[in-house]
Amino acid sequence: MTRPRQAHRRTLAHRDREVPRSEMRPDPRQDPRQDASRQDPLRAGAAVRRGEKPAPSPTSSRGLDAFTFFVANLQTGFGPFVAVYFTSQSWTQSDIGLVLTIGGLFSLFGQVPGGAFVDWVRSKRFVAALSVAIIGASAAGLALFPTFLIVALSMAAHSIASCTLTPAIAAISLGLVGHAGLGERLGRNARFSSIGNALAAAGMGACGYYLSSEAVFYVTAALAIPTLAALWFVRASEIDMVRPQAPEGGPAPGGWESLKLLLTNRALLCFAACITLFFVANAAMLPLVGSVLTVRASHTATILIAACIMAPQVVMALIAPAVGRAAQAYGRRPLLILGFAALPIRGLLFAYTDAPELLVAVQVFDGISAAVLGVMVPLIVADCTRGTGRFNMALGAVGTAMGLGAAASTTLSGYMADHFGSHAAFVGLAGVACVALVLVVAIMPETRRAAAAPGTQD
Repeated sequence: MTRPRQAHRRTLAHRDREVPRSEMRPDPRQDPRQDASRQDPLRAGAAVRRGEKPAPSPTSSRGLDAFTFFVANLQTGFGPFVAVYFTSQSWTQSDIGLVLTIGGLFSLFGQVPGGAFVDWVRSKRFVAALSVAIIGASAAGLALFPTFLIVALSMAAHSIASCTLTPAIAAISLGLVGHAGLGERLGRNARFSSIGNALAAAGMGACGYYLSSEAVFYVTAALAIPTLAALWFVRASEIDMVRPQAPEGGPAPGGWESLKLLLTNRALLCFAACITLFFVANAAMLPLVGSVLTVRASHTATILIAACIMAPQVVMALIAPAVGRAAQAYGRRPLLILGFAALPIRGLLFAYTDAPELLVAVQVFDGISAAVLGVMVPLIVADCTRGTGRFNMALGAVGTAMGLGAAASTTLSGYMADHFGSHAAFVGLAGVACVALVLVVAIMPETRRAAAAPGTQD
Protein backbone atom coordinates (compact mmCIF):
# COMPACT_ATOMS: atom_id res chain seq x y z
CA MET A 1 0.00 0.00 0.00
CA THR A 2 1.51 3.29 -1.11
CA ARG A 3 1.74 6.29 1.24
CA PRO A 4 -0.02 9.58 0.13
CA ARG A 5 2.11 12.63 -0.78
CA GLN A 6 2.45 15.28 1.90
CA ALA A 7 0.26 18.32 1.25
CA HIS A 8 2.71 20.79 2.75
CA ARG A 9 5.48 19.98 0.40
CA ARG A 10 7.10 23.09 -1.22
CA THR A 11 6.15 23.51 -4.86
CA LEU A 12 8.62 24.38 -7.58
CA ALA A 13 6.73 27.54 -8.42
CA HIS A 14 7.86 29.16 -5.17
CA ARG A 15 11.53 28.30 -5.59
CA ASP A 16 14.00 30.92 -6.67
CA ARG A 17 14.95 30.47 -10.29
CA GLU A 18 18.29 28.81 -10.71
CA VAL A 19 20.59 30.98 -12.77
CA PRO A 20 23.03 29.24 -15.06
CA ARG A 21 26.66 30.11 -14.59
CA SER A 22 26.82 31.61 -18.07
CA GLU A 23 24.22 34.23 -17.02
CA MET A 24 26.01 35.05 -13.77
CA ARG A 25 29.14 36.13 -15.58
CA PRO A 26 29.11 39.48 -17.47
CA ASP A 27 29.40 39.14 -21.20
CA PRO A 28 32.57 40.97 -22.32
CA ARG A 29 31.00 41.56 -25.73
CA GLN A 30 28.06 43.45 -24.21
CA ASP A 31 28.07 47.23 -24.71
CA PRO A 32 27.68 49.00 -21.34
CA ARG A 33 25.83 51.81 -23.10
CA GLN A 34 23.02 49.35 -23.84
CA ASP A 35 22.66 48.65 -20.11
CA ALA A 36 22.42 52.38 -19.45
CA SER A 37 19.79 52.76 -22.12
CA ARG A 38 17.76 49.94 -20.55
CA GLN A 39 17.99 51.60 -17.13
CA ASP A 40 16.79 54.98 -18.37
CA PRO A 41 13.11 53.90 -18.59
CA LEU A 42 13.34 52.63 -15.00
CA ARG A 43 14.73 55.96 -13.82
CA ALA A 44 12.12 57.81 -15.83
CA GLY A 45 9.36 55.74 -14.24
CA ALA A 46 10.71 56.45 -10.77
CA ALA A 47 10.79 60.17 -11.53
CA VAL A 48 7.16 60.09 -12.67
CA ARG A 49 6.14 58.27 -9.50
CA ARG A 50 7.81 61.00 -7.45
CA GLY A 51 5.85 63.64 -9.35
CA GLU A 52 8.92 64.89 -11.23
CA LYS A 53 9.55 65.16 -14.94
CA PRO A 54 12.21 62.74 -16.21
CA ALA A 55 15.51 64.40 -17.01
CA PRO A 56 15.90 65.38 -20.68
CA SER A 57 18.39 63.61 -22.89
CA PRO A 58 21.93 65.00 -23.15
CA THR A 59 21.21 65.86 -26.79
CA SER A 60 18.32 68.15 -25.87
CA SER A 61 20.18 69.72 -22.93
CA ARG A 62 23.25 70.52 -25.01
CA GLY A 63 21.07 71.69 -27.88
CA LEU A 64 19.37 74.20 -25.59
CA ASP A 65 22.78 75.30 -24.27
CA ALA A 66 23.96 75.98 -27.82
CA PHE A 67 20.68 77.64 -28.75
CA THR A 68 20.86 80.17 -25.89
CA PHE A 69 24.52 80.82 -26.77
CA PHE A 70 23.76 81.59 -30.43
CA VAL A 71 20.64 83.62 -29.58
CA ALA A 72 22.87 85.86 -27.44
CA ASN A 73 25.23 86.18 -30.42
CA LEU A 74 22.30 87.07 -32.63
CA GLN A 75 20.89 89.73 -30.32
CA THR A 76 24.26 91.39 -29.71
CA GLY A 77 24.28 92.61 -33.32
CA PHE A 78 21.31 94.86 -32.54
CA GLY A 79 23.01 96.56 -29.61
CA PRO A 80 25.20 99.68 -29.84
CA PHE A 81 26.37 98.66 -33.31
CA VAL A 82 23.08 99.93 -34.77
CA ALA A 83 23.80 103.58 -33.93
CA VAL A 84 27.38 103.24 -35.19
CA TYR A 85 26.17 101.79 -38.50
CA PHE A 86 23.54 104.49 -39.05
CA THR A 87 26.08 107.19 -38.28
CA SER A 88 28.45 105.74 -40.89
CA GLN A 89 25.59 105.92 -43.40
CA SER A 90 25.35 109.70 -42.80
CA TRP A 91 22.03 109.52 -40.96
CA THR A 92 21.01 112.47 -38.80
CA GLN A 93 20.74 111.98 -35.06
CA SER A 94 17.01 112.68 -35.19
CA ASP A 95 16.49 109.86 -37.73
CA ILE A 96 18.63 107.50 -35.66
CA GLY A 97 16.66 108.39 -32.54
CA LEU A 98 13.36 107.89 -34.37
CA VAL A 99 14.10 104.36 -35.61
CA LEU A 100 15.50 103.38 -32.21
CA THR A 101 12.33 104.73 -30.59
CA ILE A 102 10.20 102.68 -33.01
CA GLY A 103 12.06 99.53 -32.03
CA GLY A 104 11.86 100.40 -28.34
CA LEU A 105 8.11 100.99 -28.40
CA PHE A 106 7.42 97.70 -30.19
CA SER A 107 9.70 95.94 -27.71
CA LEU A 108 8.00 97.52 -24.70
CA PHE A 109 4.36 97.01 -25.65
CA GLY A 110 4.78 93.76 -27.55
CA GLN A 111 5.92 91.62 -24.63
CA VAL A 112 2.49 90.77 -23.21
CA PRO A 113 0.95 89.88 -26.62
CA GLY A 114 4.14 88.00 -27.50
CA GLY A 115 3.97 85.96 -24.31
CA ALA A 116 0.26 85.26 -24.83
CA PHE A 117 1.04 84.06 -28.37
CA VAL A 118 3.68 81.64 -27.04
CA ASP A 119 1.15 80.33 -24.49
CA TRP A 120 -1.39 79.77 -27.26
CA VAL A 121 0.88 78.01 -29.78
CA ARG A 122 1.46 74.32 -29.07
CA SER A 123 4.94 74.06 -30.61
CA LYS A 124 7.35 76.30 -28.73
CA ARG A 125 10.17 75.21 -31.04
CA PHE A 126 8.23 76.56 -34.01
CA VAL A 127 7.85 79.96 -32.32
CA ALA A 128 11.55 80.04 -31.46
CA ALA A 129 12.58 79.06 -35.02
CA LEU A 130 10.25 81.63 -36.59
CA SER A 131 11.58 84.35 -34.26
CA VAL A 132 15.19 83.53 -35.12
CA ALA A 133 14.41 83.59 -38.85
CA ILE A 134 12.75 87.01 -38.54
CA ILE A 135 15.69 88.43 -36.58
CA GLY A 136 18.13 87.11 -39.20
CA ALA A 137 16.05 88.61 -42.02
CA SER A 138 15.90 91.94 -40.15
CA ALA A 139 19.69 92.02 -39.87
CA ALA A 140 20.02 91.28 -43.59
CA GLY A 141 17.54 94.08 -44.37
CA LEU A 142 19.58 96.58 -42.36
CA ALA A 143 22.76 95.65 -44.23
CA LEU A 144 21.31 95.45 -47.75
CA PHE A 145 18.78 98.31 -47.76
CA PRO A 146 19.74 101.10 -45.31
CA THR A 147 16.75 103.29 -46.22
CA PHE A 148 14.48 104.76 -43.58
CA LEU A 149 11.42 102.65 -44.46
CA ILE A 150 13.28 99.32 -44.58
CA VAL A 151 15.23 100.13 -41.42
CA ALA A 152 12.06 101.10 -39.52
CA LEU A 153 10.33 97.88 -40.62
CA SER A 154 13.41 95.82 -39.74
CA MET A 155 13.68 97.34 -36.27
CA ALA A 156 9.97 96.75 -35.64
CA ALA A 157 10.22 93.14 -36.88
CA HIS A 158 13.27 92.51 -34.70
CA SER A 159 11.49 93.86 -31.62
CA ILE A 160 8.36 91.78 -32.23
CA ALA A 161 10.42 88.63 -32.80
CA SER A 162 12.40 89.27 -29.62
CA CYS A 163 9.11 89.55 -27.68
CA THR A 164 8.29 85.95 -28.69
CA LEU A 165 11.81 84.50 -28.63
CA THR A 166 12.53 85.21 -24.95
CA PRO A 167 9.35 83.56 -23.60
CA ALA A 168 9.76 80.70 -26.09
CA ILE A 169 13.18 79.88 -24.61
CA ALA A 170 11.70 80.00 -21.10
CA ALA A 171 8.79 77.77 -22.19
CA ILE A 172 11.13 75.24 -23.81
CA SER A 173 13.23 75.18 -20.63
CA LEU A 174 10.17 74.59 -18.44
CA GLY A 175 8.81 71.95 -20.81
CA LEU A 176 12.13 70.08 -20.85
CA VAL A 177 12.89 69.88 -17.13
CA GLY A 178 9.64 70.73 -15.30
CA HIS A 179 9.40 72.87 -12.20
CA ALA A 180 11.69 70.64 -10.14
CA GLY A 181 14.71 71.28 -12.38
CA LEU A 182 13.86 74.73 -13.71
CA GLY A 183 16.22 76.68 -11.44
CA GLU A 184 19.30 74.79 -12.55
CA ARG A 185 18.21 74.91 -16.21
CA LEU A 186 17.74 78.69 -16.06
CA GLY A 187 21.18 78.99 -14.50
CA ARG A 188 22.67 77.14 -17.46
CA ASN A 189 20.73 79.38 -19.85
CA ALA A 190 22.13 82.46 -18.14
CA ARG A 191 25.68 81.10 -18.26
CA PHE A 192 25.66 80.35 -21.99
CA SER A 193 23.84 83.59 -22.76
CA SER A 194 26.45 85.67 -20.95
CA ILE A 195 29.29 83.82 -22.68
CA GLY A 196 27.58 84.41 -26.02
CA ASN A 197 27.12 88.11 -25.30
CA ALA A 198 30.77 88.58 -24.37
CA LEU A 199 32.21 86.68 -27.34
CA ALA A 200 29.81 88.26 -29.82
CA ALA A 201 30.58 91.78 -28.60
CA ALA A 202 34.31 91.17 -29.08
CA GLY A 203 33.91 89.44 -32.44
CA MET A 204 31.47 91.94 -33.92
CA GLY A 205 33.55 94.83 -32.67
CA ALA A 206 36.51 93.35 -34.54
CA CYS A 207 34.35 92.91 -37.68
CA GLY A 208 33.26 96.53 -37.51
CA TYR A 209 36.82 97.76 -36.97
CA TYR A 210 38.68 95.66 -39.54
CA LEU A 211 35.96 95.23 -42.19
CA SER A 212 33.04 97.66 -42.16
CA SER A 213 30.09 98.64 -40.00
CA GLU A 214 27.60 96.78 -42.22
CA ALA A 215 29.68 93.59 -41.89
CA VAL A 216 28.29 93.31 -38.34
CA PHE A 217 24.79 92.80 -39.72
CA TYR A 218 25.90 90.32 -42.38
CA VAL A 219 27.51 88.28 -39.59
CA THR A 220 24.33 88.63 -37.50
CA ALA A 221 22.18 87.37 -40.37
CA ALA A 222 24.54 84.42 -40.94
CA LEU A 223 24.37 83.49 -37.25
CA ALA A 224 20.71 82.56 -37.71
CA ILE A 225 21.85 79.35 -39.44
CA PRO A 226 23.80 77.80 -36.49
CA THR A 227 21.10 79.08 -34.15
CA LEU A 228 18.41 77.11 -36.01
CA ALA A 229 20.74 74.10 -36.21
CA ALA A 230 21.17 74.13 -32.44
CA LEU A 231 17.39 74.32 -31.94
CA TRP A 232 16.97 71.23 -34.13
CA PHE A 233 18.82 69.15 -31.51
CA VAL A 234 16.21 70.02 -28.86
CA ARG A 235 13.78 67.11 -29.21
CA ALA A 236 10.16 68.18 -29.49
CA SER A 237 8.98 64.92 -27.90
CA GLU A 238 10.70 65.87 -24.63
CA ILE A 239 9.02 69.29 -24.32
CA ASP A 240 5.85 69.02 -22.26
CA MET A 241 2.89 71.25 -23.06
CA VAL A 242 2.02 73.63 -20.19
CA ARG A 243 -1.72 73.45 -19.63
CA PRO A 244 -4.08 75.03 -17.07
CA GLN A 245 -4.80 72.75 -14.11
CA ALA A 246 -7.14 73.02 -11.15
CA PRO A 247 -5.26 72.89 -7.83
CA GLU A 248 -7.97 70.81 -6.08
CA GLY A 249 -8.44 68.34 -8.88
CA GLY A 250 -11.58 69.99 -10.27
CA PRO A 251 -12.05 71.26 -13.81
CA ALA A 252 -9.17 73.19 -15.32
CA PRO A 253 -9.68 76.97 -15.46
CA GLY A 254 -10.64 78.40 -18.83
CA GLY A 255 -9.17 81.36 -20.66
CA TRP A 256 -10.72 84.20 -18.66
CA GLU A 257 -10.60 82.22 -15.42
CA SER A 258 -6.88 81.59 -15.73
CA LEU A 259 -6.35 85.24 -16.63
CA LYS A 260 -8.23 86.26 -13.48
CA LEU A 261 -6.02 83.97 -11.41
CA LEU A 262 -3.04 85.78 -12.91
CA LEU A 263 -4.31 89.31 -12.23
CA THR A 264 -5.20 88.51 -8.62
CA ASN A 265 -1.94 86.72 -7.81
CA ARG A 266 -0.48 88.67 -4.89
CA ALA A 267 3.04 87.26 -5.20
CA LEU A 268 3.22 88.12 -8.90
CA LEU A 269 1.96 91.69 -8.34
CA CYS A 270 4.45 92.21 -5.51
CA PHE A 271 7.27 90.90 -7.66
CA ALA A 272 6.32 93.19 -10.55
CA ALA A 273 6.36 96.22 -8.21
CA CYS A 274 9.76 95.26 -6.78
CA ILE A 275 11.34 94.58 -10.16
CA THR A 276 10.06 97.89 -11.56
CA LEU A 277 11.78 99.81 -8.76
CA PHE A 278 14.92 97.76 -9.26
CA PHE A 279 15.16 98.80 -12.89
CA VAL A 280 14.40 102.43 -12.04
CA ALA A 281 17.61 102.31 -10.00
CA ASN A 282 19.66 100.00 -12.21
CA ALA A 283 19.17 100.87 -15.89
CA ALA A 284 20.87 104.27 -15.88
CA MET A 285 23.90 103.35 -13.76
CA LEU A 286 26.12 102.03 -16.56
CA PRO A 287 25.40 104.92 -18.99
CA LEU A 288 26.15 107.30 -16.13
CA VAL A 289 29.43 105.49 -15.47
CA GLY A 290 30.24 105.86 -19.16
CA SER A 291 29.77 109.62 -18.94
CA VAL A 292 31.95 109.81 -15.83
CA LEU A 293 34.72 107.75 -17.46
CA THR A 294 34.65 109.94 -20.57
CA VAL A 295 35.25 113.02 -18.41
CA ARG A 296 37.85 111.53 -16.05
CA ALA A 297 39.82 109.34 -18.49
CA SER A 298 39.02 110.38 -22.04
CA HIS A 299 41.95 108.49 -23.62
CA THR A 300 41.07 105.12 -22.09
CA ALA A 301 37.32 105.61 -21.76
CA THR A 302 36.43 103.17 -24.57
CA ILE A 303 38.53 100.36 -23.11
CA LEU A 304 37.22 100.97 -19.59
CA ILE A 305 33.59 101.02 -20.76
CA ALA A 306 34.15 97.75 -22.61
CA ALA A 307 35.62 96.30 -19.41
CA CYS A 308 32.57 97.52 -17.47
CA ILE A 309 30.36 95.61 -19.89
CA MET A 310 32.49 92.45 -19.85
CA ALA A 311 33.01 92.19 -16.07
CA PRO A 312 29.36 91.41 -15.19
CA GLN A 313 29.17 88.89 -18.03
CA VAL A 314 32.15 86.99 -16.60
CA VAL A 315 30.67 87.01 -13.08
CA MET A 316 27.29 85.91 -14.42
CA ALA A 317 28.81 83.03 -16.39
CA LEU A 318 30.64 81.83 -13.27
CA ILE A 319 27.85 81.95 -10.69
CA ALA A 320 24.54 81.66 -12.58
CA PRO A 321 24.30 77.81 -12.41
CA ALA A 322 25.08 77.93 -8.68
CA VAL A 323 22.31 80.50 -8.25
CA GLY A 324 19.86 78.16 -9.97
CA ARG A 325 20.82 75.21 -7.76
CA ALA A 326 20.64 77.34 -4.63
CA ALA A 327 17.18 78.56 -5.60
CA GLN A 328 15.99 74.96 -5.80
CA ALA A 329 17.60 74.04 -2.48
CA TYR A 330 17.03 77.12 -0.28
CA GLY A 331 14.16 78.98 -1.94
CA ARG A 332 13.80 82.08 -4.08
CA ARG A 333 13.46 84.81 -1.46
CA PRO A 334 17.00 84.72 0.08
CA LEU A 335 18.65 84.92 -3.33
CA LEU A 336 16.29 87.64 -4.48
CA ILE A 337 17.22 89.72 -1.43
CA LEU A 338 20.91 89.13 -2.23
CA GLY A 339 20.49 90.33 -5.81
CA PHE A 340 18.57 93.44 -4.73
CA ALA A 341 21.10 94.21 -1.94
CA ALA A 342 23.99 94.30 -4.44
CA LEU A 343 22.45 97.26 -6.29
CA PRO A 344 22.53 99.99 -3.56
CA ILE A 345 26.09 98.90 -2.67
CA ARG A 346 27.06 99.34 -6.30
CA GLY A 347 25.44 102.78 -6.52
CA LEU A 348 27.16 104.07 -3.38
CA LEU A 349 30.55 102.72 -4.49
CA PHE A 350 30.13 104.50 -7.83
CA ALA A 351 29.32 107.72 -5.98
CA TYR A 352 32.40 107.62 -3.73
CA THR A 353 34.98 106.05 -6.08
CA ASP A 354 37.30 108.41 -7.95
CA ALA A 355 39.77 106.05 -9.68
CA PRO A 356 38.45 105.04 -13.12
CA GLU A 357 39.95 101.55 -12.83
CA LEU A 358 38.08 100.88 -9.57
CA LEU A 359 34.80 101.67 -11.30
CA VAL A 360 35.35 98.53 -13.37
CA ALA A 361 35.84 96.48 -10.20
CA VAL A 362 32.55 97.81 -8.81
CA GLN A 363 30.79 96.24 -11.79
CA VAL A 364 31.24 92.86 -10.10
CA PHE A 365 28.12 93.73 -8.08
CA ASP A 366 26.24 94.19 -11.35
CA GLY A 367 27.23 90.65 -12.28
CA ILE A 368 25.78 89.36 -8.99
CA SER A 369 22.47 91.16 -9.57
CA ALA A 370 22.35 90.06 -13.22
CA ALA A 371 22.97 86.41 -12.33
CA VAL A 372 20.30 86.44 -9.62
CA LEU A 373 17.64 88.20 -11.71
CA GLY A 374 18.49 86.25 -14.85
CA VAL A 375 17.45 83.11 -12.98
CA MET A 376 14.87 84.50 -10.55
CA VAL A 377 12.64 86.44 -12.97
CA PRO A 378 11.46 83.45 -15.05
CA LEU A 379 11.65 81.11 -12.05
CA ILE A 380 9.43 83.22 -9.79
CA VAL A 381 7.00 83.88 -12.64
CA ALA A 382 6.81 80.11 -13.23
CA ASP A 383 6.08 79.61 -9.53
CA CYS A 384 3.36 82.26 -9.47
CA THR A 385 1.62 81.06 -12.65
CA ARG A 386 1.78 77.34 -11.93
CA GLY A 387 -1.48 75.74 -12.99
CA THR A 388 -2.80 78.74 -14.95
CA GLY A 389 -1.24 78.08 -18.36
CA ARG A 390 -0.28 81.78 -18.53
CA PHE A 391 3.44 81.54 -17.80
CA ASN A 392 4.68 83.32 -20.91
CA MET A 393 2.09 86.09 -20.83
CA ALA A 394 2.98 86.80 -17.19
CA LEU A 395 6.66 86.78 -18.13
CA GLY A 396 5.87 89.37 -20.80
CA ALA A 397 3.99 91.51 -18.28
CA VAL A 398 6.97 91.46 -15.91
CA GLY A 399 9.22 92.33 -18.85
CA THR A 400 7.01 95.32 -19.64
CA ALA A 401 7.31 96.47 -16.02
CA MET A 402 11.09 96.17 -16.31
CA GLY A 403 11.05 98.23 -19.52
CA LEU A 404 8.94 100.97 -17.93
CA GLY A 405 11.31 101.10 -14.97
CA ALA A 406 14.32 101.35 -17.29
CA ALA A 407 12.69 104.19 -19.25
CA ALA A 408 12.01 106.12 -16.04
CA SER A 409 15.57 105.45 -14.86
CA THR A 410 17.27 107.30 -17.72
CA THR A 411 14.99 110.32 -17.30
CA LEU A 412 15.48 110.45 -13.53
CA SER A 413 19.26 110.04 -13.66
CA GLY A 414 19.61 112.61 -16.44
CA TYR A 415 17.67 115.18 -14.45
CA MET A 416 19.70 114.56 -11.28
CA ALA A 417 23.03 114.61 -13.13
CA ASP A 418 22.22 117.88 -14.94
CA HIS A 419 20.99 119.73 -11.85
CA PHE A 420 23.01 118.19 -8.99
CA GLY A 421 25.98 116.38 -10.59
CA SER A 422 26.90 112.75 -11.14
CA HIS A 423 27.67 112.15 -7.44
CA ALA A 424 24.12 113.11 -6.45
CA ALA A 425 22.73 111.04 -9.32
CA PHE A 426 24.49 107.90 -8.09
CA VAL A 427 23.34 108.54 -4.52
CA GLY A 428 19.78 109.11 -5.71
CA LEU A 429 19.76 105.86 -7.70
CA ALA A 430 21.20 104.05 -4.70
CA GLY A 431 18.35 105.48 -2.61
CA VAL A 432 15.78 104.08 -5.05
CA ALA A 433 17.59 100.73 -4.88
CA CYS A 434 17.32 100.79 -1.07
CA VAL A 435 13.57 101.35 -1.35
CA ALA A 436 13.35 98.37 -3.73
CA LEU A 437 15.32 96.22 -1.26
CA VAL A 438 13.07 97.19 1.65
CA LEU A 439 10.02 96.42 -0.48
CA VAL A 440 11.34 92.94 -1.29
CA VAL A 441 12.01 92.20 2.37
CA ALA A 442 8.62 93.56 3.46
CA ILE A 443 6.13 92.19 0.92
CA MET A 444 7.73 89.52 -1.28
CA PRO A 445 6.73 85.99 -0.19
CA GLU A 446 8.57 82.76 -0.82
CA THR A 447 7.19 81.23 -4.04
CA ARG A 448 8.88 77.84 -4.05
CA ARG A 449 6.37 75.01 -3.71
CA ALA A 450 6.59 71.38 -2.71
CA ALA A 451 6.89 68.70 -5.38
CA ALA A 452 3.84 68.31 -7.54
CA ALA A 453 1.59 65.29 -7.39
CA PRO A 454 2.43 62.45 -9.75
CA GLY A 455 1.45 63.11 -13.33
CA THR A 456 1.29 66.92 -13.05
CA GLN A 457 3.90 69.19 -14.55
CA ASP A 458 2.30 72.53 -14.30
